[in-house]
Amino acid sequence: MKVYGVVGYKNAGKTGLMERLVTEITGRGFTVSTLKHAHHTFDVDHPGKDSYRHRHAGAHQVLLSSRARWALMTELRDNDEVPLAQLLQQLDPVDLILVEGYKRDDHPKVEAYRAETNHPIIAKDDPTIRAVASDCALDVMQPVFDLNDTKAIADFILSEVGL
Repeated sequence: MKVYGVVGYKNAGKTGLMERLVTEITGRGFTVSTLKHAHHTFDVDHPGKDSYRHRHAGAHQVLLSSRARWALMTELRDNDEVPLAQLLQQLDPVDLILVEGYKRDDHPKVEAYRAETNHPIIAKDDPTIRAVASDCALDVMQPVFDLNDTKAIADFILSEVGL
């Protein structure tokens, strides 16, 4: 499976770009899965729901299933965060896995950048960032695409991974 990332600071446009890339690339007939890193604690179920009650009772894993989808939740408790490489192994085979976040990992990435956030540009110091999707002109070594030119960014990613 091919892996490509989208990174950037908060409010840089990562999630919107991911959403548009999934639509564009699946529209071309490729299968795509996504993996999103969260920097905070999150819940996919809610207090009072059965699965929540199972987890809080101490279950290591809870699998929630219906006719429409299933989700497997694994409680880490006091264990370390699972590395990206191990998480990727949990996914079914597809043509491309798009990863949002994990900016310090070794896979190739596109950086989403918005001038209004006034954050530093990660690409200047990170050789794993192969291009920047921005809403302004930038002085970087990598190709710079318009943040909203999803087709061009998808073309670039697919070319990079050989699809």
